[in-house]
Amino acid sequence: MSSSDREQRHQNRMQRKKTVVDAAIARADRHQGLLLVLTGNGKGKSSSAFGMAARALGHDMKVGVAQFIKGCSNTGEEGFFRRQPGVVWHVLGEGFTWETQNLARDTATAQHGWSIAQTMLHDASLGLVILDELTYPLKYGWLKIESVLADLQARPPMQHVVITGRAAPEALCEAADTVTELRDVKHAFRAGVQAQKGIDL
Repeated sequence: MSSSDREQRHQNRMQRKKTVVDAAIARADRHQGLLLVLTGNGKGKSSSAFGMAARALGHDMKVGVAQFIKGCSNTGEEGFFRRQPGVVWHVLGEGFTWETQNLARDTATAQHGWSIAQTMLHDASLGLVILDELTYPLKYGWLKIESVLADLQARPPMQHVVITGRAAPEALCEAADTVTELRDVKHAFRAGVQAQKGIDL
């Protein structure tokens, strides 16, 4: 096949693709706040959410973050985003459940955290709310899925919400507009590499 034939085939293929893409864009005619769920066993759920936080700030939107499991304040993302105007940041956990080992305390901590998250879900000035690792309090039954879904449904119409964490409940995924499952293929930790600043922390 000559180079001119290859060029023509490529142009024809791209023209067909453009027709399909343009039609899909034309069908997407609504504006609304989105509920996104980032789940799965792979690394990068919270990192993806904080990438969206940076994107939102770039559009002069206000961002609220509630972290439900993390109990420390030494992560790079917190160190960066707390310094940004327009960011509200809450660390609401006490660490991983295998560290606390106290069901009543974990439940009370999660319920207190949700009361703070509710205030953000009622704040129309927040264009993006990140509920980091919310799936764990749902999975362990510390929060009732029905109440969480009702609060999410009642949020301001143009407010976007991102929920991260493994094992997202089916009801949450059904309610979401976008669900992404990150798959674990290989991880340095299993080879004995400690969590690294700028990558894991």
